[in-house]
Amino acid sequence: MSYSPQNIFTARARLGEIPFWHPDEQLLYWADIYNHRVHQFNPTTGANQFFDVGEVVGSIAPAGNNRLIIGQRHRIAFLDTNSGKVTPILDIENNPDIRFNDGKCDRSGRFWFGSMSSSGKPQGSLYRYDRNGLHILQTGLTISNGLGWSPDDKTFYLTDSPLKTIYAYDFDSKSGSISDRRVLINLQAESFFPDGLTVDKDGCIWSAMWDGWCIIRFDPKGKEMMRVRMPVQRPTCLTFGNQDLGTLYITTASVGLSEIEIQNSFYSGDLFSLQTDTAGLPASHFHG
Repeated sequence: MSYSPQNIFTARARLGEIPFWHPDEQLLYWADIYNHRVHQFNPTTGANQFFDVGEVVGSIAPAGNNRLIIGQRHRIAFLDTNSGKVTPILDIENNPDIRFNDGKCDRSGRFWFGSMSSSGKPQGSLYRYDRNGLHILQTGLTISNGLGWSPDDKTFYLTDSPLKTIYAYDFDSKSGSISDRRVLINLQAESFFPDGLTVDKDGCIWSAMWDGWCIIRFDPKGKEMMRVRMPVQRPTCLTFGNQDLGTLYITTASVGLSEIEIQNSFYSGDLFSLQTDTAGLPASHFHG
């Protein structure tokens, strides 16, 4: 199958990120982090609306009917997608150099999210929030990014973007604990950086390559299978959607690009889709 990304929405986002497909609503949710917007895109009609959440939004996940759980700069909150109201849950960080980043729910409904340091120091952490409160699972990260789980729920994946590394952990689905961190994918020989990721039904990992003009599919053992060329410099994250979960949706960024780079990457910040011969795994809802 020849993979050809299609531009489906002219968003011109600064930092498009963290998409997920809502199977009940048949809508794609995604965020523009620095413009403080959570978007709701209908691929059938092409219509897009957004909610201004008034603050940096680094992660989003479904949390029941007409509700999302979101990670903002230093807190987690609920977003009502009927009213647009943001209801804080928990303030966590107070370090101005730290903000929350990529996040998802596991299949037991626990919300996982990471943090990153604007100073470039290894001050980031990985958190899990559930009905028993907040848990710190990993410290010493530079940019906690690209989270995911294998189809058999035995492996957890985490990306540290500046280190150009995707880690694998043993995952205990009953307790929500992780252990035995090891390097699954090492991209230090490349000029680009792994950003967000998603996992397909075959256990393969799809990772968006910041400054790489591409997305890469890896097999479950971390071996590169395929590169798909993108028409933009900074793909950021990706998720499978539509009724058969066979369409890959890809967010992109324009932030930090020079005028010349934007000319060469004119559609930066737009939303793309890609028809595949595989399918993804459904997004999990938060159960608090």
